[in-house]
Amino acid sequence: MKGNYPHFMLKEICEQPDSTLNTMRGRVDFANHKVTLGGLQEFLPVMRRSRRIIMIACGTSYHSCLATRSIFEELTDIPVAVELASDFIDRKSPVFRDDVCVFVSQSGETADSLLALKYCKEKGALTVGIVNTVGSSISRETNCGIHINAGPEIGVASTKAYTSQYIALVMMALQVANDRISQIDRQTEIIEGLKRIPEQISTVLKLESKIKQLCKDHLKGQKSLLLLGRGYQYASALEGALKIKEISYIHSEGVMAGELKHGVLALVDGDLPIIAFATRDSLFPKVQSAIQQVTARDGRPIIVCNEGDDVLPADQTLATLHVPTTVDCLQGLLNIVPMQLISYYLAIEEGHDVDFPRNLAKSVTVE
Repeated sequence: MKGNYPHFMLKEICEQPDSTLNTMRGRVDFANHKVTLGGLQEFLPVMRRSRRIIMIACGTSYHSCLATRSIFEELTDIPVAVELASDFIDRKSPVFRDDVCVFVSQSGETADSLLALKYCKEKGALTVGIVNTVGSSISRETNCGIHINAGPEIGVASTKAYTSQYIALVMMALQVANDRISQIDRQTEIIEGLKRIPEQISTVLKLESKIKQLCKDHLKGQKSLLLLGRGYQYASALEGALKIKEISYIHSEGVMAGELKHGVLALVDGDLPIIAFATRDSLFPKVQSAIQQVTARDGRPIIVCNEGDDVLPADQTLATLHVPTTVDCLQGLLNIVPMQLISYYLAIEEGHDVDFPRNLAKSVTVE
């Protein structure tokens, strides 16, 4: 089943050009710039009238929700809340009949998400499931949903399911908003961006040998690591940190770049490894400023930036990983792939079991 790959995780990382295409297959009409999700069609009028969309998930699935919240709000003009399922249940957060509750889970069996689903159904909200497993509990118990079609994911650390969940949520936003004439140009831009994503992921995967060497030179043996992101890339920082924690067993923390001055900057020195996401979008100048704050305190961040870009032209000594440029709301699909490879090769360097890390299970079916 692993084919020519030494581990399922590496195989699944490298399958992402195909898995992302499969998520879109038969659903995105690139010629006419239209998205059709048959599983949601009947409930679109209810979604468009909703007062609020609540995305509920755990772990990597939660990060896919964070990554797409902003574009969901922009396209639909509906407020979107993103909730960790366990915290949502602990708080017994108010839910109303005109809310739409979206449950994202690779397995469709996540215990906390199922408890939250039961609670939301009792409150009379419309429930939507986004899963990778046909016939799973979440797919059966929700009113409607999307199967992400990523294919089987064996490795405990989710990789291709994350990028497919991300795309599924973007497609959902596009379909809910496709009656808004004011958003036609933006929707067309995003659909054109989706068309290029599989090929662009293939381009990012060519960084594999460079990333392997970077892990040896800069990250091997480290005890802690910071990842900086802002806007759409905050979710990339959180998801990258989670991958490194669960596979490499290195303490890593995703940090909102705008929060540096509120405590995190005290950690920065020449010894702390930092990865900064600095791809081009409307927040690029602010991210650039955050990186300058880090370098002014002897930090030596590894920069994830766009091809041909110099984030700090005066400093040519910083390690960089160049990724292709896409639409701002899709850039996280490309930026996360180097983080998946970094977590993989760090784990290999440390001699860890990549596919089955200690103390973790693929499907968390207990509270």
